[in-house]
Amino acid sequence: MEPRRHVALKESIRSIPDYPKPGIIFRDITTLLSDPRSFRRAVDSLVHPYAGGRIDQVAGIEARGFILGGAVAHQLSSGFVPIRKKGKLPHTTVKIAYALEYGTDEMEIHVDAVKPGDRVLLVDDLIATGGTATAAVNLLRQIGAEVIAACFVIDLPDLGGAQRLRDLGVTVRTLMEFEGH
Repeated sequence: MEPRRHVALKESIRSIPDYPKPGIIFRDITTLLSDPRSFRRAVDSLVHPYAGGRIDQVAGIEARGFILGGAVAHQLSSGFVPIRKKGKLPHTTVKIAYALEYGTDEMEIHVDAVKPGDRVLLVDDLIATGGTATAAVNLLRQIGAEVIAACFVIDLPDLGGAQRLRDLGVTVRTLMEFEGH
């Protein structure tokens, strides 16, 4: 059996051209997740700035944010809060509408997912235009959370999403950048 070679974190991302439509390069983290060393390095890098500090909850955006956020919450000994698409949570929810490239969508969180003043770290795989992440921050703030930071594996800086979050007063941490869409 051939030993696994050490792969740089950025090299563990699969790029898929023309998905979901022509001109878009989809940055697929499933290849990072399937490589134990890359997955561990990504989680450790997301956790590092907050280790030893007080993070009450980690909020993950559906769906890849659940995978990363759950691992980050475990490492920080924090709780985990899912932010889901409309209609997926069983208890009383608070929802927010947000703009997509074509149309709108809604996301929800349980009304009692955080206590007022809870220090929350938002986690997802990628920040592009920032529409979903901005909505998640606003949703968390609506139920009383103090959003400490938003962390992403990938930033697409040409699309301006990270800056949109910074404009809301949110610290943004990303592990890598890719040009374009």
